[in-house]
Amino acid sequence: MNTATDFTKVMQDMMAKFPVDASAFQNAFKTQAAFGEKLSKVALEAAEKSTEISSKWAKETIAKLSTTATAKTEPADYTKAVTDFASAATEMASENMAAFAEVAKKVQMETVELMLAAGKTASAEASAVVKKATDEVTAVAKKAATAAK
Repeated sequence: MNTATDFTKVMQDMMAKFPVDASAFQNAFKTQAAFGEKLSKVALEAAEKSTEISSKWAKETIAKLSTTATAKTEPADYTKAVTDFASAATEMASENMAAFAEVAKKVQMETVELMLAAGKTASAEASAVVKKATDEVTAVAKKAATAAK
């Protein structure tokens, strides 16, 4: 009565009775890895494009600012230079924000496409696994029924 029952052997025997298809897990892992790779590619391309836009914007701003910083002969010229810079900066901001929006739109479209493709793939794989398991269970049930006769 004082000895504890060791369920290790019972659990091992029970788990051995359940057919587990390791290839289903391997296929799921491969599919997930491929999906992760594609999603990473989308993110990295977006980061690269966003960096290019930011760099171009900074260079253009510095170029416009350098003309504003030059010495002028008339006080009114300073006002005109600042006004011209503000106008150019507003225009550049508008153009660059539109470029960022295009990058975001592209990322969104590609991500949705990847998600839909992944959903179809997962559904097809799940259907195949369920069909295979059903076929195996049916075969075992038929064997058991035949053996019982």
